[in-house]
Amino acid sequence: MNTQRVVGIVLLVLGVVLFVVGMNASDSVADRWSNFFTGHFTDATVWYIVGGIASAIGGSMLVIFGGRKALV
Repeated sequence: MNTQRVVGIVLLVLGVVLFVVGMNASDSVADRWSNFFTGHFTDATVWYIVGGIASAIGGSMLVIFGGRKALV
């Protein structure tokens, strides 16, 4: 297996874990109060969710396209 695909799998798993942690954090008491008063989640929760999505997308791209050779 190609090292780029292994890195892609690791990033994909890390992205899913970060996303799940962010979704669980959005149900916390602090986030509920923040959402009640400001209409937004806390910064940490948003970074978990956005970072998880970005990592999952990057990891899946590496898994899909990581093993291909250059056409040069």
